[in-house]
Amino acid sequence: MAKVLTEVFGIWYLIGAAFVFFMQAGFAMVEAGFTRAKNAGNIIMKNLMDFCLGTVAFLIVGYSFLCGSDVANGFIGWVGFGNGPLTNFASTDWSSFVFNLVFCATAATIVSGAMAERTKFLSYCIYSFVISLIVYPIEAHWVWGPDGWLTAMGFHDFAGSAVIHFVGGLTALIGAKLLGPRIGKFNKDGSPNGIPGHSLTIGALGVFILWFGWYGFNGAAAKNGTQLATIFATTTVAPALATCTVMIFTWLKYGKPDVAMSLNGSLAGLVAITAGCDAVNVMGACIIGILSGFTVCFFTWLLDYKLHIDDPVGAVAVHFGNGLLGTICVGLFACGTDTMPKAQGLFYGGGFKLLGTQLLGLLCIGVWTAVLMTITFVVIKHTVGLRVTEEEEITGLDKLEHGLESAYAGFALETETYTGATAATVSAPELSVTEAVPTVAVNGEGKISKIVIIAKAEKMDALKVAMNDIGVAGMTVTRVSGCGVQKGQTAYYRGAKVDIQLLPKVKAEIVVSSIPVQTVVDAARSVLYTGQMGDGKIFIYNVENVVRISSGEQGPEALSYED
Repeated sequence: MAKVLTEVFGIWYLIGAAFVFFMQAGFAMVEAGFTRAKNAGNIIMKNLMDFCLGTVAFLIVGYSFLCGSDVANGFIGWVGFGNGPLTNFASTDWSSFVFNLVFCATAATIVSGAMAERTKFLSYCIYSFVISLIVYPIEAHWVWGPDGWLTAMGFHDFAGSAVIHFVGGLTALIGAKLLGPRIGKFNKDGSPNGIPGHSLTIGALGVFILWFGWYGFNGAAAKNGTQLATIFATTTVAPALATCTVMIFTWLKYGKPDVAMSLNGSLAGLVAITAGCDAVNVMGACIIGILSGFTVCFFTWLLDYKLHIDDPVGAVAVHFGNGLLGTICVGLFACGTDTMPKAQGLFYGGGFKLLGTQLLGLLCIGVWTAVLMTITFVVIKHTVGLRVTEEEEITGLDKLEHGLESAYAGFALETETYTGATAATVSAPELSVTEAVPTVAVNGEGKISKIVIIAKAEKMDALKVAMNDIGVAGMTVTRVSGCGVQKGQTAYYRGAKVDIQLLPKVKAEIVVSSIPVQTVVDAARSVLYTGQMGDGKIFIYNVENVVRISSGEQGPEALSYED
C-alpha cells in the first residue's frame, strides 16, 4: 500500500508541475489585460521567452546550483558537468528537474509586469536569463536544496512566498525604479494618473487561470491525502478573504468597488498563503487573507503616491508585499500540523524563534537578490540600454520592437446596418462600375441631411424601434468609445484617478430627405433622454449628394426604398 501511495503522489507531483506551467498563461493574460493593446504582442512574447530562456539557463547550470549536493556549507549545490542533465540522462532526477524548472520560470515572469510597456525586449531577455541562471537557483538551494542552510536553521517556505514571489517582486521593484515611469503616469506635482489596461476580461481570465494553477503550485509537494486537502483549503480561503477585503476597502474609499484591485487582491491572498499553506489552519488562512488584502492596497498606494514607481500590473504590491507578509505570517500563525509538528508560530506557543528565523531568511534572500539584480540592471542600462525610446513607447512595442501592426489584426469595431426590414438574398449582376453607377449630374433639388447620434450602447434597440416608427429606412450603427467635454465622471483605477474615461457608446448614422430632421431628433431624444450626463449628442450635417450603388440613382431618389 505504501508503495502504491508513493507512486500515486509521484505522479501527482508531475501533474502539479503541469499546473504550474499553465500558470504562464495566467501571467501572460494578467499582464496583457492590465496593459494597453499596443503592447499586447510584446507581453505575450516576453512571457513565452522567459520560460524558454529559463529552460536553457536551468539546463546549463541552474539545476546543478539548486538541486546538486552542497559544495559550500549549504550556499550552493553542484552535480558536475559530467553528471548534469545535459550529459547524464540516465541518472538525472527528471521529476525534480521539471518541477523546479517551472517554479524557476515563475520567478522570472513576475518581473515582466512591473517593467511592462517601456522595456527593451533584448534587455528583458538578458535579465530574465540571469534570474534563471544564477539568482533563483542559488537562493532556492538555501531553502529547497538537499543541504540548504536556511532549512537547516528551521526556515519554512513550503511553496515559495519568499523563494519565488518575494524574489520576483523585489527584482520587479528594483527594475521599475531604475527604468522610470511610463510617459504620462505622473504629473509634475508627482500625483499619479490611472492608465487602465485594455481588457479587464483578459486580466480576469488570467487571475482565474493563476488561481487554478496555484492548487498545483502549493499542493504538488504534498506527501499524503490529508496534507493535500488542507493545502487546497488554505489556498482557497486566503485569496477569497483577500478579495473580499479589497472589494470592501475600495468600495468605502472610492465609492465603488474597484475591479482591477479586487483581481490583484485574489493574487495577493494566493501569494501570502504560499509559504505556510501546509503549516496554518483555516483560521490562520482567513487572517492571512485579510492582511494580504490590506497589504496589496497599501503597497499600491505607496508606490503611486510616495515612491512614484510605476508598476502597470501591480506586480510589486502583489508579489513583493505579500511574499514578505506570507513569509512573516508563518512565524506568527504556524499551528504545528501533523506534517509539520515543530513549526509553531508566535500565536501558537512557539515563541519568537520561528519568527526570527523567517525574518533572517527574508533578509538573506533579499540581500542576495538585490545585489545581483541591481548589478545586472545597471550593466544592462549602460550597455545595450534598458528602456525603449520615447517614440517606441508612444507608438507601442508591438510595432517597433516586433513588427506587429497590432496583436489584434483581423479584429475591428463591430458595425451593424439596419434597413427596416429583412432584405431578400439575391444574386448580384456582374456589371462594370460605369454601368452600375452612371455619372449623371444631380439637379440640386431636394435637401438631404445626415444625422449622427452618439448614445449609450444599451439604448440601441430602443433607438432602432423609434426610427422604424417614423419611417427611417436605413441606419448604420458603429460601436465606439469616447467622452464629452466633462471627460466623464471621476473614476479610479487601482487607487489612481483616471482623468479621461472613455465610455462605450454607439454611433448611429442616418441620412434623410423626405422625413424632417426635427422629427428624427425628437424621436431620438424621446428614447435616449434620461436627464443624466452621458445621454449623448446629435450632430446634423448637410449632404451634397447621395448615390445608390445598385441603380445609380442620386439625390432624394437614392434614399427612397419604395418600389
